[in-house]
Formats: sequence, structure tokens, C-alpha cells
Amino acid sequence: MTRTTPPAPQCSEATPPATPRRGRPRDAARDRALLDATLAVLAESGFGGLTTAAVAARAGVSTATLYRRWSSKEDLVIAAAASFTEPYGPPATGSLEGDLRVVLRDKAAAMTGEGGRLMRALIGEAAHNGALAEALTAAFLEPVYRRVAEVVRLAVERGEIPPVKDADLLGEVAVGPVMSRFFLTPRLPEQVDAATAQETADRFLPFVLRAVGGGARPARE
Repeated sequence: MTRTTPPAPQCSEATPPATPRRGRPRDAARDRALLDATLAVLAESGFGGLTTAAVAARAGVSTATLYRRWSSKEDLVIAAAASFTEPYGPPATGSLEGDLRVVLRDKAAAMTGEGGRLMRALIGEAAHNGALAEALTAAFLEPVYRRVAEVVRLAVERGEIPPVKDADLLGEVAVGPVMSRFFLTPRLPEQVDAATAQETADRFLPFVLRAVGGGARPARE
């Protein structure tokens, strides 16, 4: 009896796995609107008075839209703080005194504006919230520290001052007193006009110059 050999199986290409369906991409403009709304509500009501409902209403979206992006009030506030930028340009006057005056005046002006209101709203919460403290440091302190470091580096290159020991502390030396003055003063930042902020920065300038090894002449307009 003849045995019949079964036909070889036909080769065929494997069916590719189905591509998972993705949700709708996040709208960057809506994210920005929510962050801006958070900053505005914080400036008005502080951390304790901020609610996600108030933020959503300010941004013109539902709370469900907000929670799809940030799962808690804390996460939202941290993201908003981290997104804040102060409008600084590079100081380029060509002298240590002039550059430091620009940095100090800019910081004093920022402390009497939106940045100051936001810091006041969050500084208490940041004292026991490490993530928020990091966000505030990155948004409000590290940029100006970098500016001071660059100003001093250029002054050393020009031969105005010798290399500075502990240069990593210079930013704190430069802007710490200005921030302290505006946070500890009995006057609210919005009650200090631009001229007063500038005058305060100029009064600190000689002390900062001496700290980095430079001299100061009377402040010029």
C-alpha cells in the first residue's frame, strides 16, 4: 500500500500585531493656559486658597481636563512654579559695577512684580515640601545665580578683580539681601514702586562689590 506524503505547509507572512490606538495628543496651548491660570490664582489667593476648580474655571476648561494632566493640586502648583520665568537679559555693560547693578535692579524689580507675589504665595508651603522648594529654586534663584557667576567670570577675564574664592556662593551674596528686604519689609511688594526698588538695589551694590573684590562709585542712573 502506497503511503501518501502530506503536502508541505504553505509559508505565509505573519500578520503584524495590531497597532495600539493612542489617545488624543495633549494640547500644549491648553497646558500653558492651565499653568498660567494656576499662577494667577496663586498670586490672588495663595497656596491655601487655590482650588483646582478655580484654576479650571480661569483657564476655561473642566476639572476633568485638569486632572488628566495633573493628578493633584500639589502636582499642578509644582508644575506651574517650575514653568515660571523672569524676563532677564544678559547684563553687558562692560564693567563689574555696571553688570552687577543690572542684576540687582532686575531682581528687585522682579520681587515687586509677579515673581514676588508668587514667591510670597508659595514660600511657606515650600518650607515643608521638597519638590516645591526645588521648583522655586530652579525658577527664581538658579537663573540669577548663573547671571552673577557670569558677571564675575567676565570681570576676572577683564582683569578688574582677581579670581574669587567660593564663587559658587556669590549669587546668594548678591541677591539674598535684596530678596530679604522685599520679603521681610512690612510693605507689600505691590506697594513698592519701581523707583524704590531700583534705589534699594543701588544701596546694596557697594556691599556686593566689596564682597567680590571690586570697588563702587556712587550709583548712576
